[in-house]
Amino acid sequence: MPAATAKYKRILIKLSGEALMGPERFGLDPSTVLQICTEIRDVRDMGAEVTVVVGGGNIFRGLRQSKAAGVHRVTGDTMGMLATVINALALQDTLEGLGVYTRVMTAIRMEAVAEPYIRRRAMRHVEKGRVVIFAAGTGHPFFTTDTAAALRASEIEADIVIKATNVAGVYTADPDTDPSARKLDRVTYLQVLSQDLKVMDATATSLCKDTGIPILIFDLRTPGNLVRVVAGEPLGTLVTSGDPDG
Repeated sequence: MPAATAKYKRILIKLSGEALMGPERFGLDPSTVLQICTEIRDVRDMGAEVTVVVGGGNIFRGLRQSKAAGVHRVTGDTMGMLATVINALALQDTLEGLGVYTRVMTAIRMEAVAEPYIRRRAMRHVEKGRVVIFAAGTGHPFFTTDTAAALRASEIEADIVIKATNVAGVYTADPDTDPSARKLDRVTYLQVLSQDLKVMDATATSLCKDTGIPILIFDLRTPGNLVRVVAGEPLGTLVTSGDPDG
């Protein structure tokens, strides 16, 4: 068990589907999935109650691919939600291979493969120390998995939403094109919304603002970072109601 202890009692980790690709161009990279699941196990062993919302962009990018294929937006979004279930099942099997009791709960009913999302049942699983993976987004088109993460975090009364990305945090500009771009350690919800900072979509940010749940954005690609942020190390960018950085 890791020596560190968790700063947060109940967390929701937002994983993009792209995070599961690793070096691949699409699909699931087994070594990357194993690394992520090992860190989730370590976080659970630190004493945190862990939940996860996973995206599906490694399998189907709803809006972009549905447009290209001439598929209706609603159908494309539904296909994207189903893609998240594939990812959730992969995470579940990998976690259980590491000895972690896990439940997948879906916003679209499919009892043959997962439990339907029921808040009281989800809370019970969390209280028993199981890692709960929320799949199929909100169950409705036009809403992203970022919004699903904010919604589930609010429903289960999570202490924080931890968004795993491929960048170190939020910057004043695109660091790939602007050498003067500076990483921000803290920003406010209002800054994110008014300046259109690339944190989460506006609906998700607004919901976290209304419920007072902070958002932490960090780079998942560095092994051990998830454990570090849950332990309270100053990594990434924290989004809260006040005390912005500069």
